Amino acid sequence: MSDQKNYTTTITVDQSPDEVFKAINNPRGWWTGDIEGDTDKLGAEFVYKFQDLHNSKQKVTELVPGKKVVWHVEEATLNFIKNKQEWKGTDIVFEIAAKDGKTDITFTHVGLAPQIECYGACSDAWHTLLHGNLKRLIETGEDQPAAF
Repeated sequence: MSDQKNYTTTITVDQSPDEVFKAINNPRGWWTGDIEGDTDKLGAEFVYKFQDLHNSKQKVTELVPGKKVVWHVEEATLNFIKNKQEWKGTDIVFEIAAKDGKTDITFTHVGLAPQIECYGACSDAWHTLLHGNLKRLIETGEDQPAAF
């Protein structure tokens, strides 16, 4: 039995921690949907919208070059589940670490727990965005087309 309380996954790439940090802070290059606002400044807020399914506002609460990025979800409306506010108050965390000549990105969505309704669809979406789009953006330096 797993006691996992949050969705977490790790990606390993050949690029440097600084290249990884730069890619993470460019969600327009790897998220599907529209983003308004700054995503790469401490204290900045940005709004993400995907069709009429997802609308959320994130605040950049930690920004440590080459090491860590944290976005706090201040507001969220997920129109495909009963409790449309499930993401509100959660944290989206990227931890970056050099390891054996490669770089590990450990992603955790704190509060996206297996017992909440969104977990299945949201963890699948994160997996696609992280292991697909973000990884390809880091490896190629090119913005990635829509994942969904």
